[in-house]
Amino acid sequence: MRKPLTSSQCVVLALAWAALCFIVLTSSPQIDGMLILTILISGALVFIPIVKALKKKQQK
Repeated sequence: MRKPLTSSQCVVLALAWAALCFIVLTSSPQIDGMLILTILISGALVFIPIVKALKKKQQK
């Protein structure tokens, strides 16, 4: 079983995701449906573990 994420790890992970999304959005020649879908899926992959870690921390 792995250790839950700390608060600082959650913040760094969220900021890194936001920075990468900003870079992708500003460097893309056009913003289409596939780009938006990819960003939404990546957001889910990043923020679901963060939310789970925060909920687990609050239960303790």
